[in-house]
Amino acid sequence: MENTMSEAAAKEAIETTNPATGKSLKRYDYMTTENVNEAVLKCHEAFKTWSKTSLKNRAEVIKSIGEQLINAKEDLAQLMTDEMGKTLEQSLQEVDLCAAICEYTAEIGPKELKTEERKMINGNRGRVSYAPIGVVYGIQPWNYPSYQVVRYSIACLMAGNAVLLKHATNVTGSGKLLESIYSKADIPDGLFKTLVISHDQSDDLIKNKLIRAVTFTGGPEAGRHIGQKAAAELKKTVLELGSNDAYMVFEDADIDEAVAACVKGRIYNNGETCIAAKRFITTEKVYDEFRDKFVKAMSEVKMGDPNEESTELGPMAREDLRNGLHEQVVKSVKKGAQIACGGKIPDQAGFYYPATVLENVKPGQPAYDDELFGPVASLIKAKDNEDAMRIANDSRYGLGGGIFSKDEDAAIEMAEKHFDTGMIFINTFGIADPAMPFGGVKNSGYGREHGGFGLKEFVNIKSVMIKQ
Repeated sequence: MENTMSEAAAKEAIETTNPATGKSLKRYDYMTTENVNEAVLKCHEAFKTWSKTSLKNRAEVIKSIGEQLINAKEDLAQLMTDEMGKTLEQSLQEVDLCAAICEYTAEIGPKELKTEERKMINGNRGRVSYAPIGVVYGIQPWNYPSYQVVRYSIACLMAGNAVLLKHATNVTGSGKLLESIYSKADIPDGLFKTLVISHDQSDDLIKNKLIRAVTFTGGPEAGRHIGQKAAAELKKTVLELGSNDAYMVFEDADIDEAVAACVKGRIYNNGETCIAAKRFITTEKVYDEFRDKFVKAMSEVKMGDPNEESTELGPMAREDLRNGLHEQVVKSVKKGAQIACGGKIPDQAGFYYPATVLENVKPGQPAYDDELFGPVASLIKAKDNEDAMRIANDSRYGLGGGIFSKDEDAAIEMAEKHFDTGMIFINTFGIADPAMPFGGVKNSGYGREHGGFGLKEFVNIKSVMIKQ
């Protein structure tokens, strides 16, 4: 088996840290080259069995995984909070979402993947079938330690594939616990495996002939790297690469409703969400009212221990991420942005950063051009609704976005015909739903998950043509 993994890298270890305290949680040794090769081979052998399992039986197992997630809900939620800092309430919500994905996938999977009969134009009969392809390798981020994994793995398993996971190092424990939870659903041994490996080992793994496809969620630069590695091996990828989502407040918007939704959209998951509201583009007519109410609400967000029920904003996941976000704020201010609230690193243990609002945000500032992956909001004034849409589309990203307007029909038309992004939320903020496709355009990546679309990303769509 072709592999050039570095034994030196494999001897290193991961140490997870609680971002609320800055204290160490647990140490995990990297797997050796031999361990990884064994895991890949075992996963492939499990695929041979699983791929022959009927759609009905796969769906039953998927349901069982959802039940096991609920059984482990308290432990999994607490571990996610300990490892990456989201509030415990939101960790519990995340597990519920994961279970809902399992239930939804089990329900629609057999219908979506059922062989289709087609009448060919030459009079012959045609059949379209969806065959699993093999081992799918997922490289996942830390911000939703369970959801990100469940989102791709459950669709892959329903399609009949096997799954390998490289999770972000700071949520290694969550990745290991998910493997244990999946195993209790009586899947073939080795069908889902969490690999504790380095980036170099991961790059080598993409070359392994038993890996048939790669899915990645993370930043654009890492996405380019992964995409190039996979393309060199002629392996399909799905890439979800983040965004600087624009939320537009139109002239006829309900301002109080918009403020409430926009605050939630910016601070949910500590602001560390790819489809979070980030750029708030408000028309001149309602700018002052929105600005005053939004800044007041953001300044009143309660930051603190993520285990406390009253906490609305926990710590950022890592110290380097907190420092990087603050640097973006500082650079934006140097280029003309103004701090309306927040913007200072607090003098306390843990990696906290307050809910922050920047105004006078213009092109050339990180607050306008880049993704601020944390609780920092960028306020931008537009002349009118059309100008707001122009500014929203003035981005190299295109994952999500929002429109606030009392004219729902007009907002829908703007969303469908003019907004150059993958997901649009009207009079609400972005939360993933298993019934709706998830993904973006431009530098936000390509491919879709959820909504039935993810089931067919990693299958061999076969055409079978029979003479009539």
